[in-house]
Amino acid sequence: MTTHTQTAQNKPPGSVTGGEGLLTGPVRTVLAAVLLVLLLAAPFALYPVFLMKVLCFALFACAFNLLIGFVGLLSFGHAAFFGGAAYISAHTVKVWGVTPEIGILLGTAFAAALGMVFGLLAIRRQGIYFAMITLALAQMIFFLALQMPFTGGEDGIQAVPRGRLFGVIDLTSPLAMYYTVLAIAVLGFLIIWRTVHSPFGQVLKAIRENEPRAISLGYRTEQYKLAAFVMSAALAGLAGATKAIVFQLATLTDVSWQMSGEVVLMTLLGGMGTLFGPVVGAALVVTLQNYLAATNLPVTVVIGAIFVVCVLVFRRGIVGELTRILKGSRG
Repeated sequence: MTTHTQTAQNKPPGSVTGGEGLLTGPVRTVLAAVLLVLLLAAPFALYPVFLMKVLCFALFACAFNLLIGFVGLLSFGHAAFFGGAAYISAHTVKVWGVTPEIGILLGTAFAAALGMVFGLLAIRRQGIYFAMITLALAQMIFFLALQMPFTGGEDGIQAVPRGRLFGVIDLTSPLAMYYTVLAIAVLGFLIIWRTVHSPFGQVLKAIRENEPRAISLGYRTEQYKLAAFVMSAALAGLAGATKAIVFQLATLTDVSWQMSGEVVLMTLLGGMGTLFGPVVGAALVVTLQNYLAATNLPVTVVIGAIFVVCVLVFRRGIVGELTRILKGSRG
């Protein structure tokens, strides 16, 4: 067992680890504390709803990155988990009258169950076949959301009450809602960080780098990939359910294939396989969407042009390239 663990932890020279090795433990702790302080103070300087949107999509991108960046599985169907959880959360809170935390948990549980079904159907395929199967399954969820009575069709579920968190905290207050979303996003990120730095995460990286070798060492790679797929789906669902409460809305946009494409874009822009890359990518895309919407510029064209430039100049993504530059300067 020791030999297995040591082999799984070996990293090839070109692997991306997010740059954690460049910083000592105390430095990482200080930087994390500074970042947390900035996030706590952010709603007093920026529009809280904008910040909450950034946090929700950052968590969504991090969940997607757990699958593609650390397992090597490209899913084109993650909108099914994001949007499906949004619908379940919105419906249970508005129609059933459950509290927001229960609604978010129910949405997350639905996404995890859906991830299990998708995973069992798709996990034995690789490459483009895996991507196409996830896309096809996600389109089935889209058409179900369009046709089922409780989803509201093209109108979606609107006027979802935010309610009171644990029956005490009034989430109609923008600050209370923001700090709730911040706590959820931080919790999700910590789960991903702990997963990546656990023996389980090291096996996932070994599968990404050389799956036949991992199989030869005795690992049941399909079980590891399925577990990672379900975890990624659950975290994507957590982001979608939270977003439904924040914006008091769940629509077909949340389950469309364009949403799956957006999260791919966010992850690649920030840096696939890095921990902070998806956060940077999500913040960049949401910021561009927010500020370009007030201009006459075509938002999708501008974002597409920026993506092309980043692919040509920052082939590893923004954070990935910065990590490479820092490693080069210290080498």
